[in-house]
Amino acid sequence: MKEQFKKFLNEEQDPKAIEKIASKLSDLLMKNEEIGYIAVQKKPAITVLPDSIVMTNKRIIICQPKNLGLSMNFIDYTWDEIEGTFVKENILGSEFSFTTRTNMEVSIDYIPKIQARKIFTYAKEQLDLLKSGAVFNASTFDEVPVVAVQEEEIIEEMETEEVISFAEIMTITPPPFNLKSEELHAPTDLQKENGLQNLSQDALFEKLQNYKKLLDNGLILQGEYDAFKKEILSYM
Repeated sequence: MKEQFKKFLNEEQDPKAIEKIASKLSDLLMKNEEIGYIAVQKKPAITVLPDSIVMTNKRIIICQPKNLGLSMNFIDYTWDEIEGTFVKENILGSEFSFTTRTNMEVSIDYIPKIQARKIFTYAKEQLDLLKSGAVFNASTFDEVPVVAVQEEEIIEEMETEEVISFAEIMTITPPPFNLKSEELHAPTDLQKENGLQNLSQDALFEKLQNYKKLLDNGLILQGEYDAFKKEILSYM
């Protein structure tokens, strides 16, 4: 028997069962996987082929001898699959069981009480470690979206300020001349009604200059200007 498995013989474990498991487990263990405890079934009658429970830092392995000990079934459950573990102490030993997150229940009876307590404690420690690691990762992850929201709000405020600043610099350009709008396109009869004939020579000349400026700036057509000019000259 390998020296590393002798430590599991101090709590009524069957030496032959441990020896059979030892010859198999060396090929089953994963990288960085370590055995924490091995519990062996002990029925009241002589148990030639007892079942065993192997606890490692990565999983629970159920070992079930078959075909008169010539073969063995191994069923494993990783710690993140396990929902909870339970121990029920009876008169002739204890029943160790656990449930998975898929509502499967696995149990092995006739485990010596001291072994059942040891695997229950070891399982509790592994589940607590897994839970603590999950809580830490979740709290770290929750910090990310908070920063993202703050950055988005800052960008939105900057865009608002740009719009306000642009609006403040906009000015309304006053009309280039102090003419009433109706005078721009008013017909000759309307000009007469407005008292064009009552203006002085200087006022008429100033009005003619204003019409010329409108023409030069493209605000009236040449034909309109000619009509205004003819009308004003008739009173000069």
